Amino acid sequence: MRPIVAIVGRPNVGKSTLFNRLVGRRKAMVDDMPGVTRDRNYYNVDRFDAPFILIDTGGFEPETDDRLQQQMREQSQLAMEEADVVLFVMDGRSGLTPADREVVDMLRRVDKPVFYLINKIDGESHEANIGDFYALGVDNLFTISAEHKRGIGDLMEEVVKALPKGKADEGDEEVTRIAVVGRPNVGKSSLVNRLLGYERVVANPTPGTTRDSIDTYFTCEKKRYMLIDTAGIRRKGKTTEKIEKFSVVDALRSIERADVVLIVIDAEEGVTEQDTKIAGYAYEAGRACIFVVNKWDTLAKDNSSIGRFVDKIRTEFKYLPFAPILFVSAKSGQRIGKIIPEVENVMAQYAKRVTTSELNRVFSEATTAHHAPLFQGRRVKFYYTTQVGTRPPTFVIFTNRPEGIHFSYERYLVNKLRDAFGFVRG
Repeated sequence: MRPIVAIVGRPNVGKSTLFNRLVGRRKAMVDDMPGVTRDRNYYNVDRFDAPFILIDTGGFEPETDDRLQQQMREQSQLAMEEADVVLFVMDGRSGLTPADREVVDMLRRVDKPVFYLINKIDGESHEANIGDFYALGVDNLFTISAEHKRGIGDLMEEVVKALPKGKADEGDEEVTRIAVVGRPNVGKSSLVNRLLGYERVVANPTPGTTRDSIDTYFTCEKKRYMLIDTAGIRRKGKTTEKIEKFSVVDALRSIERADVVLIVIDAEEGVTEQDTKIAGYAYEAGRACIFVVNKWDTLAKDNSSIGRFVDKIRTEFKYLPFAPILFVSAKSGQRIGKIIPEVENVMAQYAKRVTTSELNRVFSEATTAHHAPLFQGRRVKFYYTTQVGTRPPTFVIFTNRPEGIHFSYERYLVNKLRDAFGFVRG
């Protein structure tokens, strides 16, 4: 399970610049696959000696009457609660502010590693500006320039040392791990309780009732499963409002540990931007996905209702045309029995291995029937392909010009393999 590192600080101190520096590229990027946005405030970082999830937050103002600023502060507080390590960024050019002091006082009470960063120190000439910061009397004080990469290496050496060591999940390869994710109040806990047949987690109509991940093992048709619900009773003192935009953080760790992700959507509210963010993360993590449209029994429907909702999902989630869609009611139990058989169906594909000879036969036919576009005036040559992994099925293609393969041609090859070997498409 990846630990979480959160970047917090006042507005305009360079948090996003630091985020991009640690990610290794600009975060505001759009994937070639339609429907997948990378303009997010979280990212899987694998560039350092230990992998982690990096979270960027809005500007943090301790006291403000502005509602937007209050929401940004609440997001930052939630990030600090969820994180294993906190990076607090201050502006070395503008100097230490009363707001910085208030946040530092708050962070002194945080029972986790906190690194205090004085940003925008681009060279030795700027070191004279940092005297006031040493008066804070805190450990882990670093001078950096996120824009010019100054001090980043030394900082990350210490951050990596502070990250908690991951613990292996219980069980073995025979256990299918199912993560139940979605926005607040879409019925995740009720769905878990229905699947288990008893009230394992508290279901409450108030958004944010559930917090920490709860793992539950169960057996169905002599097969073992583990349900990972982003659920746990909010502890006393955790009074931070759970901002919907930030609910994706709750899903991150669950998705990382899962084989199959149940993406729960509220039938009453329809597909929202937050749903697409959560689904996008599951897609990028390479997990098997199933859309579960909950509260379907509450809608007034006609013969075309399901068709319209399916069309909406396929339009909003173009990058997941192969994910099954189930319409259920956790409250009444309607069609809940279809979930585990569907999990088995997608797991059979998720763990499938194809013989090399058959794979290359299909691959050769596909590249012969439809040649790749020319790249810089030259033909892209394909040599062969091989499967290098399962969960998900992963294939490597050997070619003379990998940079010359357009995303549309890559999608063509993926679809050919899906059709040939039974990997379901929409």
